[in-house]
Amino acid sequence: MIVIVDDRESVSEGYSAWFDREGVSATGLSPSDFSNWVRTVSDPDMLAVEAFLLGDCSQRHVFPRLIKGRSRAAIIAMNDNKSLEETLDLFAAGVDDVVRKPIHVREILARIKAIRTRMRGRSEGTVIGDLRVFSDGRDPEVQGEVLPLPRRERRILEYLVSNMGCRVTKTQIFNSVYGLFSEDIDENVIESHISKLRKRLRHRLGLDPIDSQRYLGYRLIVPEAVVQAETMAARSSLAQAEPDLLCVGD
Repeated sequence: MIVIVDDRESVSEGYSAWFDREGVSATGLSPSDFSNWVRTVSDPDMLAVEAFLLGDCSQRHVFPRLIKGRSRAAIIAMNDNKSLEETLDLFAAGVDDVVRKPIHVREILARIKAIRTRMRGRSEGTVIGDLRVFSDGRDPEVQGEVLPLPRRERRILEYLVSNMGCRVTKTQIFNSVYGLFSEDIDENVIESHISKLRKRLRHRLGLDPIDSQRYLGYRLIVPEAVVQAETMAARSSLAQAEPDLLCVGD
């Protein structure tokens, strides 16, 4: 879900509608409502937010610090006018990117994915056994062949991968896919999506990679080989960093 903050309700509603047409849930909040929300929202609900768009509002130089205290989601500021001084001030305040309106929502989505890729350091997707899952909107691959998935199922799979090793609840998945404020949609729809996703994955993989437990939620089953590979990669990164750390003290 994407959260849009702007003094002008028409701007928030307009961008929310454009994101919805791209299959991405979004909601607009006024600066005062957002200030209260970001301080009090639960951690599971905060995890459902993929990015924050800060439009025209007097408090937006303060918001990045509030957001970073609760979330690692991308923060993008939208400017009505091109101003070098304002752009530098926004970066100094902690935003990840600054764009000038008008801007197409597809470009915003591309920038969000680029920010997430830089943070994760994974441009080639996440490999889990024979399955490769991307975070840039591409369909996953099984043994190098594309596995076409409906948009909602793909986003559920991406969410499970982003929380790999952890169990997530139906509510958390729903909030990530449909947004926190989709009161007109029953969250039980997630069970239907996951059932269909499991069938597609089972058909191509020959096994069900999604583990579910009643009342506890879902998680992606990670092969032991993947865990070992990630551990080795982490040790290698640490070993490469140690010489640089030694040089600092020289």
